[in-house]
Amino acid sequence: MSYSLGMPDLSESDARILEFERSAPRSVGAKEEAIRAQLGLSPMRYYQRLNVLIDVPAAMSAYPTLTARLRRIRDRRADERAAVEK
Repeated sequence: MSYSLGMPDLSESDARILEFERSAPRSVGAKEEAIRAQLGLSPMRYYQRLNVLIDVPAAMSAYPTLTARLRRIRDRRADERAAVEK
């Protein structure tokens, strides 16, 4: 699914992903099981969609704290990878 600035609302499945992430188990194994059971997605697909969603204006508006935190984590990891590659 692609998004544009003109798309005001999140789809139901996108909102479910963001709600899930907000309250997901912290244990990796438990989280992966819950992703499959509750969302019907593979963990890889879940994280791909989540990574796109955190840059969607509607998601940033509906979940500002969550999306900001996830973008900070993503940016920090990208910086760490770039530092290792130098």
